Amino acid sequence: MKDSYLEVTFRHGRPLAAYLYLPRQPTDKSYRTARAEPGLVIDFNRSGKPIGIEITAPAKLSAGALNRVLRRFGLPPVTRADLAPLRAA
Repeated sequence: MKDSYLEVTFRHGRPLAAYLYLPRQPTDKSYRTARAEPGLVIDFNRSGKPIGIEITAPAKLSAGALNRVLRRFGLPPVTRADLAPLRAA
């Protein structure tokens, strides 16, 4: 997978959790996790590359908080439009 994409889980019409898939190889699996900003948990593959970010409090997420984490790993920022599915309900 070359591009990032967002997957959102809804319950009763509200976002319950979300996951930002980061660019990765099809064989990459989560090997360890680390907490980042409040409400964000990063998944790393065996070699230490970030492969995804779990968003545990999607209603409270700001693009700025997520972009701070992405910047730390040299990844492109998200826009408010990228996070629109979190605000859809």
